[in-house]
Amino acid sequence: MQQNTIIHSWVRFLIIVLLVMAVLFRFFNLDSKIYSHDETYTSLRISGYTVAEVKQQLFNGHVITPESFAKFQGVNQQKGLSDTIMSLAKEDPQHPPLYYAIARFWLGIFGNSVTAIRSLSACISLLVFPGIYWLCRELFVVPLSLPWLAIAITAVSPIYLIYATEAQEYILWLVTIIISSAALLRALRLESKFPGKLPPDQFTIWSLYTVTLVLSLYTSLWSGFLAIAHSTYVITIARFQLNKTVRAYLLASIVAFFAFIPWMIIGLAKFLQFLLSNQGRQTELLPIPLLPFLLKQITRIFFDLDLVLDNNLNYLICAFLVILVGCAIYLLCRTTNYKVWLFIVILIVVPSLPLILPALMSGEIKLGSEPYFLPSYLGMQIAVTYLLATQLYNGSLTRRRIWQTIIALLIIGGLVSSRVYYQAETWWHKGVSYNNLQAAQIISRSARPLLISNVEGINYGNVFSLSYLVEPRVRFKLVNNQIIPNISDTYTQVFFLNISHTWRQQLSTQYQSPINLVYRNEYYSLWELRKSPSSP
Repeated sequence: MQQNTIIHSWVRFLIIVLLVMAVLFRFFNLDSKIYSHDETYTSLRISGYTVAEVKQQLFNGHVITPESFAKFQGVNQQKGLSDTIMSLAKEDPQHPPLYYAIARFWLGIFGNSVTAIRSLSACISLLVFPGIYWLCRELFVVPLSLPWLAIAITAVSPIYLIYATEAQEYILWLVTIIISSAALLRALRLESKFPGKLPPDQFTIWSLYTVTLVLSLYTSLWSGFLAIAHSTYVITIARFQLNKTVRAYLLASIVAFFAFIPWMIIGLAKFLQFLLSNQGRQTELLPIPLLPFLLKQITRIFFDLDLVLDNNLNYLICAFLVILVGCAIYLLCRTTNYKVWLFIVILIVVPSLPLILPALMSGEIKLGSEPYFLPSYLGMQIAVTYLLATQLYNGSLTRRRIWQTIIALLIIGGLVSSRVYYQAETWWHKGVSYNNLQAAQIISRSARPLLISNVEGINYGNVFSLSYLVEPRVRFKLVNNQIIPNISDTYTQVFFLNISHTWRQQLSTQYQSPINLVYRNEYYSLWELRKSPSSP
């Protein structure tokens, strides 16, 4: 008992150190990374403007400066909160309004800078730590060190750090997942204290779960699958009997869904489209093989240097972490009460099925699906935490030293990942905007550059993203179709973003000059027109 107390004190000291480092990684250098395609959509919704209004005001063939985009990238005097909600309802109902309403209030206080909007996610992410402690306390009775160890693993988890520094709703969704799951387990625990009869205050017991489920639904539509996971768990542990606990749970869930009906009605049609596409805001994303995707995502829970599986060392790290997760789930199922392991297994499996099942048939999954695996990341992390916490005190001294070394390696790996991410200018989750910095640097080299693009595909969001990266002297000429724009002779270089072959031919003929490729990646291309002196 004395030994355990000493270890617990050391673990708590470690937690404090890791939490301080986690806060530093979350709040410093927030504006260093590319403001991505999807993040510009977040700012657009906060502004209250719609894409249609932006097309009318910006994509009209007029020459504009990078500052012209600012009006549509945050709180402004022309639009209010009701406009923010209506813009989501009209064009983006697959994204419920809770995060955007909070973000609008936040930016109204701290301004529209990249640091301000990302600092909101950083602040929200701090709620993950008490949340994970509460969830583990509800799940596990012993060992006592498990919730503290869960906080340590969470503090250095690369996947959580990524979404804690993004101007998107995913970290808020993770918080609601954790808190609603803990509230459900709390309600079930209190119900079990009064077998065969109603508890003295059943309303109070279940009201917390109802509120947290409503908040989760108004953060992400994918919470509907979280609710299905919770339903599966409650009904299964009740042995498919309609007892008082199941009736209380169903009543709480029905109240939550009734509270969500107003937004559900608004977004029903696009919700179905969203479930079929699983693409969110991003378009034209390339599918990637399912197995490498899953291997990398499991690895990124604990270690992430933005690497590809292209050498033996990367495969070895990935294999070690995947085996660790597999052993953790196996040990969990073998050594814990079925109510514990069943909850974690369902949390891992059920919310991910809408993504996995279509991918199993095709063998590929859409890039951009990563955030919707957050419930699975959470479940796997808790399983690994249980494995580590139990092995710390079991077996011989040599065996315990091995597991202490594994814990140290996981923490060091997480810290190294956080440090590399902290200094990076882009990362894998930037998707179609991953290489925007290179494109912006090419454009900005010219003394008087002009960038021309249209509104098709990913061009719209990437033009907004580039407006944050290019030099102030860069000018934009945005059109709504493939017309031949008039180009003034005052520009030393003219660039075209992601234009079609037909449009290139028309432009080359019109200006009697070739259009040369200057940059290409897997999502878009950048072309340059060098006008001859005789060009019109």
